[in-house]
Amino acid sequence: MKRRLKKIVIALAVFYPFIVGGMFLIQEKLIFLPSELPLDHEYSFDIPFEELWLTHPDGAQLNALHFKSENPKGIVLYFHGNSGDLDRWGSIAGSFTKFNYDVLVMDYRTYGKSSGNLGEKPMYEDAALFYKKAAELFPEDQIIVYGRSLGTTFATFVASENKPGKLLLETPFYSLSSLVKDRYWFVPVNTLLRYKFPTNKYILEVNCPIVIFHGTEDGIVPYKHGVQLHETLPKSQSKLLTIEGGSHNNLIDFEIYRAAIQHEMTQP
Repeated sequence: MKRRLKKIVIALAVFYPFIVGGMFLIQEKLIFLPSELPLDHEYSFDIPFEELWLTHPDGAQLNALHFKSENPKGIVLYFHGNSGDLDRWGSIAGSFTKFNYDVLVMDYRTYGKSSGNLGEKPMYEDAALFYKKAAELFPEDQIIVYGRSLGTTFATFVASENKPGKLLLETPFYSLSSLVKDRYWFVPVNTLLRYKFPTNKYILEVNCPIVIFHGTEDGIVPYKHGVQLHETLPKSQSKLLTIEGGSHNNLIDFEIYRAAIQHEMTQP
């Protein structure tokens, strides 16, 4: 028994550096799951929309869709999750345009038609470019910033730098560092992780009302992350909507979530 245990310890000591090193080298492939679209791809949706491009100073070309409603009373600036592209994420527009809101949703660098090199700082700057675009279209108090999963960091960042009407966060993580520590407790995360995405830091600088939606059975971003973010804020500013039995990708299936979205879209 002792000999077997000794072999296991030796094997772990030998392979651990390779495991950790491999995770460091491929971390972008674990965090970002883009799908690409050809530049001549034509989007097709039932809701009227305009395709637009913004350019980062480093030359990155950022693709986005502006969905339009009749007599809009504001705009939802939507930051999507870590997989797919606008061909998929454009389908979320109907959840908001039916309440007379326009929707502006961008594809991150390397996603869809967007170009540029990945990086935490430039991605924040990309998000800021699109907030500026939304603010050119509507007064700030008519902007609702919405983030889903990975997008909750970008949504929280732009809300911390500006004065939107509301910030809505679906399945947010407290910080990417804490999420990775939950899953890979054996890895020196603080040393190796190049992307920190500290939602918990930016949320403290947000001055508008905040609503957090999180399912209790979320296997990607555990429910505790939404709770922790909510608990960092004054109760007068933050609401946590707990979806019992909800997982990471199915909150739209729950009436409590749909009713909450309707409430946020129809109340000042």
